[in-house]
Amino acid sequence: MPGRLVFFGELLVRLTAPGNELLMQSPSLALHVGGAEANVAIGLAHLGHDCAMVSKIPPNALGRGAVAAVRGAGVDCTAVGDHPGRMGLYFLSVGAGLRSSEIVYDRAGSSFAASGPADYDWDALLAGAGLLHLSGITPALGPRSADAALAAARTAKRLGVPVSFDGNYRAMLWEAWDSDPRAILSELVGTADILFGNHRDLSLVLGRDFSGEGEDRRREAAEAGFAAFPDLKLIASTARHTVTADHHRIAARADLRCSAHQTAEMDVTGIVDRIGAGDAFAAGVLHASLSGGDARAMAETGLALTCLKHSLPGDASRFGAAEIAMFHSGALDVRR
Repeated sequence: MPGRLVFFGELLVRLTAPGNELLMQSPSLALHVGGAEANVAIGLAHLGHDCAMVSKIPPNALGRGAVAAVRGAGVDCTAVGDHPGRMGLYFLSVGAGLRSSEIVYDRAGSSFAASGPADYDWDALLAGAGLLHLSGITPALGPRSADAALAAARTAKRLGVPVSFDGNYRAMLWEAWDSDPRAILSELVGTADILFGNHRDLSLVLGRDFSGEGEDRRREAAEAGFAAFPDLKLIASTARHTVTADHHRIAARADLRCSAHQTAEMDVTGIVDRIGAGDAFAAGVLHASLSGGDARAMAETGLALTCLKHSLPGDASRFGAAEIAMFHSGALDVRR
């Protein structure tokens, strides 16, 4: 295993309507703590990795509770500090049948979004680290967090720390300020060794479309990404076909420079909670990659965790190697 894995991003409090109710249908909400990067950290911590979160929270009960939840999941939160502002929130109504789920964000002016590069000593935070994981959500929050993400990635490259980057493009966040997403995301992808993104993410940063279909289009996009970004070694993605809110078909793919593997499509039915499934996929791919797995192992481990995550309430995967093995075995009966 490598050294400590460092994750930089915003911690969020999620408030979910009960069952499959609409928001405000009844006066109760279930609370979960998450955030794209924290979800990956929690997933990897449950797989035995040494994970550390870097973030900023407000000095109040919401901030302290969020840190306690992430720390309780096995992630080191020593580098999560207080900063003026508020806690980022989002509200979820879980869909069913032919009604999709709906999210309402309430994160403007958060402590994390207000923090900037001067608030983080990246040389110290990344000393001895085995990986830095970032996502495109952090730079989308505003100019200060964009500068902080760029500073983290640049320091990682200078120190020789591998960078994992999840595109996670959020158009509404980028459009809320005078941003240049293509320029910022291109620089971040340019620092990355591992990219979580599909042909649409690569189209955005490369300014071109890809003409193929299915696996051919994804390989064409991957080869274009490898040609444009010399440090990239791995591009991983999922393909999701939504049948109903409760029934999806999912395949996973991992592209290396000289090889690739795409899994068969998996039927995922009886979905409990799909939020964080992409982060679970990233955790699975990173686990297999850090364990020396090939493209097939990365795609199949990522698929296992993303499928399993759909069975679990909350934002993060909390499954270990035994559950991955059970998934691959196809055993679905009660374990006694």
